[in-house]
Amino acid sequence: MIAIVDYDAGNIKSVMNALRRLDVEFELTADPERIKAASKVILPGVGNAAEAMKSLREKGLVELIKGLRKPVLGICVGMQIMCRRSEEGDAQCMGLFDCDVCRFSPEPGVKVPHMGWNGISNLESKLFKGLDEGSFVYFVHSYCPGLCTDTIATCRHGKTLFSAALKYENFYGTQFHPEKSGDVGEMILKNFVAL
Repeated sequence: MIAIVDYDAGNIKSVMNALRRLDVEFELTADPERIKAASKVILPGVGNAAEAMKSLREKGLVELIKGLRKPVLGICVGMQIMCRRSEEGDAQCMGLFDCDVCRFSPEPGVKVPHMGWNGISNLESKLFKGLDEGSFVYFVHSYCPGLCTDTIATCRHGKTLFSAALKYENFYGTQFHPEKSGDVGEMILKNFVAL
């Protein structure tokens, strides 16, 4: 059973629907015991990093998540709050990934938020098994994690090359939304379920 962490972030229904399509058993919960009992954990999210961290702290889930030894997948803001800190609300985050999250720098002709389909490259993880370099996934974000030793996929928006996905030990994160990324996203979620 997969636990989807319920911490008042957006986009949870899309993740639930994607898992239903894969016929995967899941539970939406903020109960620490249920999260500990799950075989895998997903930390979804659309929203503000500072608010997301505040909600996790209020629910007493920060240290629990950091201590998990099963596969954990953070999506979008769910991944950003697994980094050291975020410029969004000057948030101190969980520090699982060895990088900071910064707002895209303004560039002429480059829209922020970065919204829509973009290719990911330098794929270095079982999460991307069966996928080709340059596979297209769906992004919606104004902030992005930099490159670091935990980077397992990259993407470019304007001049900015950023981490499209991160991994440290049993923790995985995607800046893009696999649940909104068609067949490619479905394959990524299948690969996560198979870990």
